[in-house]
Amino acid sequence: MNITIITVGKIKEKYWNDAIAEYSKRLSRYCKLNIVEVADEKTPDNAPAAIEEQIKKKEAERILKNIDDHAFVCALAIDGKKYSSESFSDFINNKGICGVSHIQFVIGGSLGLHSSVLSRADGKISFSDMTFPHQMMRVILLEQIYRGYKIISGEPYHK
Repeated sequence: MNITIITVGKIKEKYWNDAIAEYSKRLSRYCKLNIVEVADEKTPDNAPAAIEEQIKKKEAERILKNIDDHAFVCALAIDGKKYSSESFSDFINNKGICGVSHIQFVIGGSLGLHSSVLSRADGKISFSDMTFPHQMMRVILLEQIYRGYKIISGEPYHK
């Protein structure tokens, strides 16, 4: 299975990069992982809604250029479907059983995802009703993908 994470912005903090590198290494025995970072736009303080919409649209254009027409695309969105770790592993496994060889997960920037990305997505996943920094969300997503593969493989994992 090919797993791609398309995300807005670069991670500057060493501790996030270290966590991403660790989960990327762990995942290498289960899937081919690719992380695509697209440039984020600077958001002025107290930006009006119209400016925020323009920013999300620019970021969306960059995201959509990296979407593979043959991949199953999952947008991370607060109104998406919620999974337990076990049902998320079933989701990944079932995609493979159904012939999907590439899943792309999309993480938006600080303003979220533009409607054009959400409408292009084949599904939406929510990890919580809470909002997380996109840097943290990348690590959480990688951890859950790793946990999912451990469950699929029948290997022990922390419950």
